[in-house]
Amino acid sequence: MTDQRAYETIPLVEEELRLGKRSVATGKVRVRTVVDTVEDVARADLEEARVDVTRVPVNKEVDAAPDVRTEGDVTIVPILEEVLVVEKRLVLKEELHIRRHVVHENVEVPVTLRKQRAVVERLTADGQSLSVDEESNR
Repeated sequence: MTDQRAYETIPLVEEELRLGKRSVATGKVRVRTVVDTVEDVARADLEEARVDVTRVPVNKEVDAAPDVRTEGDVTIVPILEEVLVVEKRLVLKEELHIRRHVVHENVEVPVTLRKQRAVVERLTADGQSLSVDEESNR
């Protein structure tokens, strides 16, 4: 006996997924900056140095020029002159005594300061305003 089976073909079906994306504008943002000016007072401690110069006559013969020297808070600068006698001699004519005074002064000066802040306006896709956010940079 021969086996006579009937063969039937059943098609197999498979679904495939294709995923894509596209950009859609759902809203907009407008950002602008605003500069505000503020009147303020700048304060500083200024230092001013003043000097007093006193001439001290010495009129003494010296063999060599003395160096500039400091005694306490006084700087002494020798002033020399050559005097012609029969021979040439070095005479310390005078010294300059320089005393430094420091004066402190507080000053106040009006100044204008500029401060910038950002204004962010949220818009819908068709340009209608939703809200305004202000952020200060102070």
